[in-house]
Amino acid sequence: MLQEFHPKNEHIQVFVKDRLVPRDQAKVSVFDSSVQGGDAVWEGIRVYPEGIFMLDRHLQRLHDSAKAMAFVPLPDLDFIKESIMRTLEANDMRKDTHIRLTLTRGEKITSGMDPRLNQSGTTLIVLAEWKPPVYDNDEGIKIITSTIRRNSPNHLDSKIHHNNLINNILAKIQANVSGADAALMLDVHGFASELNGTNIFMIRNGIVYTPHADACLHGITRGVVIDICNENEIEIVEKNCSLTELYAADEVFCSGSMGELTPINEIDGRRMNQVNGPLLRQIRSYFEEKISRNCIKLTF
Repeated sequence: MLQEFHPKNEHIQVFVKDRLVPRDQAKVSVFDSSVQGGDAVWEGIRVYPEGIFMLDRHLQRLHDSAKAMAFVPLPDLDFIKESIMRTLEANDMRKDTHIRLTLTRGEKITSGMDPRLNQSGTTLIVLAEWKPPVYDNDEGIKIITSTIRRNSPNHLDSKIHHNNLINNILAKIQANVSGADAALMLDVHGFASELNGTNIFMIRNGIVYTPHADACLHGITRGVVIDICNENEIEIVEKNCSLTELYAADEVFCSGSMGELTPINEIDGRRMNQVNGPLLRQIRSYFEEKISRNCIKLTF
């Protein structure tokens, strides 16, 4: 699966630092920390006709990540919201939109690793693109298991939603070479953690299982799925999930802002017993209801 360029994105306006600029002028300095060391945090946020989905949860996670990284000063949440609304309004985006919200430590006075070299404040980037969900949510996707392990909290805590994505990119390269859509990354103990860009769930005998959020990202959409199950008397269990369990599951799916809830039809050459089965369809219907109740309305 390769995302295609959307012609409407050719002339979009992008918010950088404190202003909107045309796409071809949307740049950061070579001294910016995102360039120097991937020193940034980010969120992927989806816009529906009802508004911006789970915006407050995303902004809280962004702030938590930035605080853990000791970004100073942290931009005010109201400023970030206003910047998002300005960007969407400038592009007349009211649906089928994905926002890549990035906060870098900012520009350095000279190249180097020391955060004390960052003396100009953080850099906020609001990149909103016309981008419907990227997967076929009925047919599903094929995945392989990567040899690249997901970072453990001993190395780099996944609770920080950071821009150091080399592990994920290397895993995705393996998926590409294998002709798969995505790669499953295991934790240091060999249990399933998440895909290179999404969280993973499996269903067996009417029970939904998902890996502990130890090595995987505590995804916003993942949290919504857990909420849906708890609110609708669907048993859900967080546990260590082995590859053998995934192979034998009734069905498997992944979750994320980019693709919503997507069935997985094959893992390492093993076809799933069901693809988009009745329980997943039920969860997806509840997810659609969640959208209508958990969006921040557009202010333009």
